[in-house]
Amino acid sequence: MMSTSLKPNWLTKPANCNLFDQKIWPKSMLRDFEGHTSIGGVSVGDLAAEFGTPLYVLDKQEFFDRANQIIAAFSDAANKYGTSAKIYYAGKAMLSTEVVRWVDQLGLYLDASSGGELSVALAGGIAPARVGLHGNNKAHSEIGRAVSSGLGVIVIDSEIEVERIASAAGAQDCVQPVRLRVNSGVHAHTHEYLATAREDQKFGIAISDVPGIVEKIRSHKHLQFLGLHSHIGSQIFAVEGFIEAAKRLVTLHAQLLVGGAIPELNLGGGFGVAYTEADSPMPIDEIAEQIVSAVASECSKLGIAVPVLAFEPGRVIVGPSGITIYNVGTTKDVLVGDSSEVRKYVSVDGGMSDNARPALYSADYSVSLVSRESSEEPVLVRVVGKHCESGDIVVRDAFLPEDVAPNDLVAVATTGAYCFSLASNYNYLARPAVVAVQDGKADLLVRAETELDLLSRDAKVSK
Repeated sequence: MMSTSLKPNWLTKPANCNLFDQKIWPKSMLRDFEGHTSIGGVSVGDLAAEFGTPLYVLDKQEFFDRANQIIAAFSDAANKYGTSAKIYYAGKAMLSTEVVRWVDQLGLYLDASSGGELSVALAGGIAPARVGLHGNNKAHSEIGRAVSSGLGVIVIDSEIEVERIASAAGAQDCVQPVRLRVNSGVHAHTHEYLATAREDQKFGIAISDVPGIVEKIRSHKHLQFLGLHSHIGSQIFAVEGFIEAAKRLVTLHAQLLVGGAIPELNLGGGFGVAYTEADSPMPIDEIAEQIVSAVASECSKLGIAVPVLAFEPGRVIVGPSGITIYNVGTTKDVLVGDSSEVRKYVSVDGGMSDNARPALYSADYSVSLVSRESSEEPVLVRVVGKHCESGDIVVRDAFLPEDVAPNDLVAVATTGAYCFSLASNYNYLARPAVVAVQDGKADLLVRAETELDLLSRDAKVSK
């Protein structure tokens, strides 16, 4: 007997499995009168037939709309308080040369976290002056390339990097702008705003150590100190953590002004998105207004000007812009425990190799049958992958029509961020293609890997 008592409390049994919740799915995700689904005006079935499955699909219009909304929200809030905002797209969320071109067209800056991401950014044609480089362990080669490329900023993550960057800039006789990443002591994932400035983590500098390191930065003629940087976490729904971190950094910023001008303050990213019906992220314009207002208020109390404010959104732009299409291979009704309760397992042709987040973070997602419409009763399902791991779960808890069957196509929502980026070849599965859709057209951004691609790296393969 099928049962819904196994479902988590947050999950609601839908009256109709054929509808797409616009809080979760791209606005262009539509089902026609015959039950066929399209995204960006392109049939999901046609996408699967042309590019194969699994398949990452990015709705380009959704990406642009979300980016423009964020630009407007933070710019309007900053202008209201007599300053401006710089928006860096966090490339770690999802990056390809075409996505770099989108970022460039939108007028965004771009944040790279490694030499590889920097390589993609530069290959995409964005001006190096609009790129920043992060990382807690930047190689000398990465620093050298960043300096020689004319990167807009390098974020210093430890004291030892001061000398490394100064040396690279000195060798090239140029001035390299830098920021200093600070541990604010705010733990946004718990909402416990600890007073200590020392966190047990690999990123950043304790608040108490910042003045001495800034003095060292300023002692080098080949370095320009742009300001402080903070990042308190990811997938954050409440604004209080951002505000508390901002207050602490503004206080520190004011103290450091005694030693010279500091044009900017970077408050990072981490804004949350809706993966399931249980998620309720705050509207971005409200987040922007509250953060900037808090910064302006602190600056007023301290009698200083509001600096240029920088932010680094990634997931909030690209996450909801993407879906992943899978083909169903098998279904299996599994009796759970000693009861008569049954969970339907739906196995798809991908899994933890194309979406590692459920295995890494127990992340929840939403799924829908997209190859056809169904009037059958919704039943509790667990969508799983084809890897040799019991933890290979794509969607832990969801409802699909009872007649979901082999060769059906299902789509998982909000996979634009950290799915392609974290993809692997576990069990020697080839990584999926990435396709952008807009106005009824599909554009291949990254081709799917083949087994020949995987074998090409094996130095001992028979020729």
